[in-house]
Amino acid sequence: MTEHYGSPSVEPQQAVAPVGEEQPSVAVRRGMFGVEGSGDTTGFGGLVRQAAPKTSTPRPYGGYYDEVADALERSFPSYAETVTRVVVDRGQITFHVAAEVIVDLCRLLRDDPALRFELCSSVSGVHYPLDVGGELHVVYHLTSMTHRRRIRLEVGVPDGAPHVPSVVSVYPTADWHERETYDMFGIVFTGRRSMTRILMPDDWPGHPQRKDYPLGGVPVEYKGAQIPPPDERRAYA
Repeated sequence: MTEHYGSPSVEPQQAVAPVGEEQPSVAVRRGMFGVEGSGDTTGFGGLVRQAAPKTSTPRPYGGYYDEVADALERSFPSYAETVTRVVVDRGQITFHVAAEVIVDLCRLLRDDPALRFELCSSVSGVHYPLDVGGELHVVYHLTSMTHRRRIRLEVGVPDGAPHVPSVVSVYPTADWHERETYDMFGIVFTGRRSMTRILMPDDWPGHPQRKDYPLGGVPVEYKGAQIPPPDERRAYA
């Protein structure tokens, strides 16, 4: 079978709980955002679905994914303790890692000859309000131009202490990406030179891409008007 750049041909794997652990109970999400009073006007307010359980994909992962995992296990001293989950889904692999090791892990991924993930093409945030203790996630997209491979790293931190070490010292391209993630989600990247907003004004209250951020009600200063929330602009059946 042909392998394409960054997306090996692998059969989808079903995530299962680690050996010796019980299958976790499955939470139920309601609405598009899973948050009451979010002002959701997508038309999916009545949606009810099961949230994906926090489980790992069993080996073998398929394609080059096993080679990457093997190299990490050999080279990263605390791999078993700090890589909490590995998920293969929709042709992509994601390593869920502890926040405190993200810099060391990125440096290894960049410098190890068997890995050589030289480029961090994206750092972005995700808000999971129902993920108690890890409501805010940071996702890193890494590319190996040497080996023509792509992987993702994901770090989860609690809403009450949203701090993640900056990877700018390893990947300078992450600079503005971290600032945007801070601006939109309120995740603070420690150990970097500047942690200021990049899209919103410096005095803007809140972080607009969080799912509990109110929609609408924004004053239009130069017109002296007020934009109402979306659910008040028109009637939705």
